[in-house]
Amino acid sequence: MAALLRLPGGTRDATELVEALLVAAQAREDTAPELAARWRHLAHDIGDGLDALPPPRQEHDL
Repeated sequence: MAALLRLPGGTRDATELVEALLVAAQAREDTAPELAARWRHLAHDIGDGLDALPPPRQEHDL
């Protein structure tokens, strides 16, 4: 399933979400390993989606 994620800061905000999910996963690795794995999987999926985006256009390209 696909989802549309609108963030005011664009890809910068999405990158911060990925980092936060990875930090949270590391913090829960010992107490909730299944949840940590889920968060890590989500972070990688979002990161893969970001990697698939076309590069941002430069101002001179507009």
